[in-house]
Amino acid sequence: MEFDSLLMEVNMSKSKLVLIAGNKSHGSGAHEHPAGCYLLADLLNNYVDGIEVTVHQGWPEDPKAFDGASAFAIYSDGGSGHLIIPHLEQADELAKSGVSIGMLHYAVEVPKEEPGKYFLDWIGGYFEMHWSVNPHWTANFESFPKHPINSGLVPFSFEDEWYYHMRFREGMKGVTPLLSTVPPASTMERPDGPHSGNPDVRKAIANKEPQHLAWCVERPDGGRGFGFTGGHYHRGWADDNLRKFILNALVWLAKLEVPKEGISTPKPTDQELEAYLLK
Repeated sequence: MEFDSLLMEVNMSKSKLVLIAGNKSHGSGAHEHPAGCYLLADLLNNYVDGIEVTVHQGWPEDPKAFDGASAFAIYSDGGSGHLIIPHLEQADELAKSGVSIGMLHYAVEVPKEEPGKYFLDWIGGYFEMHWSVNPHWTANFESFPKHPINSGLVPFSFEDEWYYHMRFREGMKGVTPLLSTVPPASTMERPDGPHSGNPDVRKAIANKEPQHLAWCVERPDGGRGFGFTGGHYHRGWADDNLRKFILNALVWLAKLEVPKEGISTPKPTDQELEAYLLK
């Protein structure tokens, strides 16, 4: 009994992060949402003190899954079938209680009506069809604004499906860009379409306007928000900078202090990455 009480005290002293994985939806190695969430959870639970990470495949059916949570983050497909859409009111109640919210890759896309308004409140921005685009390209990150999420990063490049030209709050109010770069003109070679191009984004790229591929907010309710447009490939978690960046972000969402050098973890081997695909 005394041991159970001690264990409960230890768990209550930890910051709880809930990772919500959508189904894997592409060919092997892409949109591996469960594998990515289990990998990130293991890294955080094994290498970061003071955090407890749980993983749920799909929106948790048990509302107690969020009891005591400091944050939740979703790594899933998005659009009109986004797994959060049937649960917008529950998610908003969590946000209003100070729970931080993060969205990774396709999970940043929702319809611009009610879901989009919630995303502007919760995380500061989202992918809006006929405004944002989703090309595959190599982004070069040469410098980083000072923020705990960027701790320990060095200049790096990575090829991914980097969405850009996000719909942000008016005037970027309260939004802190984290990863920004100027996409090459080659990202505009596709014809106009809901995800491929539009006059507004073409003008922005012609003017060489920097695009923000990751960002964060601190909300008046005490919660935090984070959006990240990369994460298409499972192999991305082997990139030391990309992995550090996301782990930093998840720790920051959970309202823990990010070390000055960032969250350092061993590079997963090809075999280890493959093993997570079988979970």
